[in-house]
Amino acid sequence: MYPRHTKRNSDFRLSTCSAVVLALLAFVGCNRKNTTEQQALATEDFERVVVDKDPPATPLSPEESMRKIVLPPGYKVELVASEPMVQEPVALAWDGNGRMYVAEMNTYMKDAEGTGQFERTSRIKLLEDTDWDGKMDKATVFVDSLLLPRLVLPVGDQVLVQETNVQHIWSYRDTNGDGKADEKKIVFRNDVLDVRNLEHQNGGLIWNLDNWIYPSRDNLRYKYKDGKLEADTLVDNMIGQWGLTTDNYGQLFYSEAGPGLPAVQIQQMPAYGALNFKDQYTPEFAVPWPIIGTVDAQGGKDVLRPDNTLKHFTSGGGQSIFRGDRMPADMLGDYFIPEPVGRIIKRGEVYKEEGKTYIKDVYEGKDWLASADMNFRPINTYTGPDGTFYIVDMYHGIIQESEWSGPGTYLYDIIQDKELYKNRGMGRIYRVVHKDFKRDPRRPNMLNEPASKLVSYLNHPNGWWRDNAQQLLIVRNDKSVIPALQKIALGQQTSFEKKPGPLARIHALWTLEGMEALDKPTLFKALADDDAQVRKTAVWVAEKFVNQNDQEVIAKLASMQDDPGADVRVQLALSLRGNKTEEAQTAVQELLAGNPNNELMQYSQETFAETQRILAAERERTRNLSPADRELVANGATIYKQLCSNCHGVNGKGRLIGDDEMPAPPLAGSPRVRGDKILLTQLMLNGLQGPVDGKTYPNTMPAMGHQDDKWLASVMSYIRNSSELGNKASVITPEEVKEIRANTPKIPEGMTLQMLEIFKLGRAERTNWAEGEAASQE
Repeated sequence: MYPRHTKRNSDFRLSTCSAVVLALLAFVGCNRKNTTEQQALATEDFERVVVDKDPPATPLSPEESMRKIVLPPGYKVELVASEPMVQEPVALAWDGNGRMYVAEMNTYMKDAEGTGQFERTSRIKLLEDTDWDGKMDKATVFVDSLLLPRLVLPVGDQVLVQETNVQHIWSYRDTNGDGKADEKKIVFRNDVLDVRNLEHQNGGLIWNLDNWIYPSRDNLRYKYKDGKLEADTLVDNMIGQWGLTTDNYGQLFYSEAGPGLPAVQIQQMPAYGALNFKDQYTPEFAVPWPIIGTVDAQGGKDVLRPDNTLKHFTSGGGQSIFRGDRMPADMLGDYFIPEPVGRIIKRGEVYKEEGKTYIKDVYEGKDWLASADMNFRPINTYTGPDGTFYIVDMYHGIIQESEWSGPGTYLYDIIQDKELYKNRGMGRIYRVVHKDFKRDPRRPNMLNEPASKLVSYLNHPNGWWRDNAQQLLIVRNDKSVIPALQKIALGQQTSFEKKPGPLARIHALWTLEGMEALDKPTLFKALADDDAQVRKTAVWVAEKFVNQNDQEVIAKLASMQDDPGADVRVQLALSLRGNKTEEAQTAVQELLAGNPNNELMQYSQETFAETQRILAAERERTRNLSPADRELVANGATIYKQLCSNCHGVNGKGRLIGDDEMPAPPLAGSPRVRGDKILLTQLMLNGLQGPVDGKTYPNTMPAMGHQDDKWLASVMSYIRNSSELGNKASVITPEEVKEIRANTPKIPEGMTLQMLEIFKLGRAERTNWAEGEAASQE
């Protein structure tokens, strides 16, 4: 059952006083939208019409393409930049002065086979709007000769960049003001190559409210210290793919393109472990409503409706929570996610019940944005410095990686027939605006302003300004502003035009934390704040003291068990459960006993306890292995959590989110995993297709033969010898993999279980024949 919550079927417009209302809503910072305000808004409906079941693939000019975009009444798109100024854009970010850095993947899928994809000809572009009229008029190649750059994140006057196939993160800086980076430094070093398919590598990097920098996947997060990134290892792997976003309160929102999951890991922060619920978004939210035929979907006719349009998410990513101040108030806090195969952007309403997060579709049978241009490829979205909504349109013919689009595939024939390989070298960046609002006319100048001025932006109604002010204050670490930050955290009158709202108080607390200047008097007053989200933040921030076993702080938190805010009580359980003191553990147990119907709190605690049990069992298990075998299993655990868990689940029992089918069979207790080493290795080398134990799964097992022998040995040794998966079998060595590889033919289409059994019978016959020959010679 989904919580009762009225579905919106139409878009809302604001009255002439809407700018004032929006500013007030931004300062209030509540979880739900103001229903009184919603009732006061006029409603206008719009219809979805499929305009072409078999659309042409001819590229259109930006102006022609914009005319193909359908939005609710009152909204329109404006062009910010296009080719040749920008080509193949995949991600963007603004620095503190509002300059836009754009990552270009200039070698991505030039043809169906990915020819030349790993040539170092991609770039980071610096785009500037010198007259702040809303359209970029100056472009500079900030960094050249890159290999498919995936991430771009300005931090102070540095720009952090990560490329494909490597796990290093580099910092680039322009020291002479010519718009070109002339300083390059490594800020995070990891010499292990990322051998995953480029679609499965990290695709997001965000400086979050809690002052950690998060990637979109893997089990790491980073703290920025003296120009470097210090990594913290998480217990669970985050399995998001392209894009990462946060709400006003620091909760991250991930998505997974592979299994078509539009929202994952939205319930709690990664430090507390992976946690998902089947009903965290409604089934309708995974249903796109394109307005043209989706002939280039990887699944072919099986994933299409009778009208030839895509019927389920296949590649969502580039999501964002809108946090701006120059759009209708009901957009604030909504979740937007593009589906580039469907050429749509879906809009979801985020709401909470007893601390648990839900997302539901805002519209029935249609989407917030849909395009009838076959080359429209929305792959990232953002809240901009001007308070409006930004879209990165790669405008590219092929949007599927070569592993799934080569000769013999359904997509290959479509690509050749439509000549999609010709449609490259383009790209557009759009802004969505609304008729009732004007863009913010103020140009950011944060890199040049004093810390005292940055403090004032913590009260800004646009989340972009608050985030950047907080980051720059922490990077500069100017201690002179600490008294002002303390006053803001307490809601006291400052030099602001208005009294600091809840969001300003929240940012001030985290800024103090980031500057290592949070004292207990300020913390204790924040714990008694009138606003539940401020109290929740104060509990979260207090973890620094909890980790130091500060008994005064632990006692104060323990006394808050009856707080009226569900988010506060959930955060208390999360923040205290890792502390081993009797008072902390007693408080957690009392919280659990006092909130028996709080699904989030109860299930989170269950998964935490199970994780602790598994970790202890793994330590005990590997203690009995040789050093070499222990290394294989440890390496395999990392690989499994980064890659295999996407389909098979963290515990090997499969994955279920929403009403989707389990994407792949479970591995826990599997006789094929624990049994014949050769069969398992052949399966890994060539991949697996067809039914497994009488059930057909939506995903096929891709071939892993391109990985080296040690990689394969590691992951197989882990899944065969992991108590987490309930398996206990011998390891497989790289030498064994090498021998099996040499005696296994390549089967591009993948093997079936029947084929594997035939191979096994063949091995048995050869063994019997060899034994017979040896006996006869005796």
